[in-house]
Amino acid sequence: MILFPAIDLKDGQCVRLKLGDMEQATVYNSDPAAQAKTFEEQGFEWLHVVDLNGAFAGTSVNGAAVEAILKATKNPVQLGGGIRTLAHIESWLSKGLARVILGTVAVRDPALVIEACKKFPGKIAVGIDAKGGKVAVEGWAEASELGVIELARKFEGAGVAAIIYTDIDRDGVLAGINWESTLSLADAVSIPVIASGGLASIEDIRRMTKPFATKLEGAISGRALYDGRIDPAEALAMLRQAKERAA
Repeated sequence: MILFPAIDLKDGQCVRLKLGDMEQATVYNSDPAAQAKTFEEQGFEWLHVVDLNGAFAGTSVNGAAVEAILKATKNPVQLGGGIRTLAHIESWLSKGLARVILGTVAVRDPALVIEACKKFPGKIAVGIDAKGGKVAVEGWAEASELGVIELARKFEGAGVAAIIYTDIDRDGVLAGINWESTLSLADAVSIPVIASGGLASIEDIRRMTKPFATKLEGAISGRALYDGRIDPAEALAMLRQAKERAA
């Protein structure tokens, strides 16, 4: 079980949005690379990065900030937001990304995702962002009629490394993870699922260590870490102890 600290990039700065609204952005660090280094020093083993401007623009916008993050940390980094072509995927992987997250393109062009998995095995994750059980695209600005599980099942057997599932209604409001929908997805597919949106307290971390959550690869935390609601040392120790008990 992995706890992924999140760095969301808007205009070159590390921010958190409320309910995915770009107009409700709180700046937490004007130096994302320094924030990445801090997370590494705190003991985190992965980093989750989203180019928010890129998600809306359909192409990378905060590229300089992402490259600075890659230089600042030795931890593997997964990136989403505006990555929509094979050339774009290849470019980012060549710069040192461990994993690329495909969201809108997974809805618009599932065949591209499948092709990317063949070309870059183990390097492709699918981001499924949902509101009311339906998948949202274009930086959450547009709703689709596609169901979460319906979309996820399109990639069974394709070699997708993980599905990052975000409940938009819980994102940035510290309401707790939507365990029901997250675990329903994890039960429906063989692809590892990472929970995102709403992680609020050490109690959510504790629930991640329970047997019912073993199908999850991990969870992403943003505001709860930045606001000090979760102590990194306590959270990581809890997950480490759970892993040792399961061994």
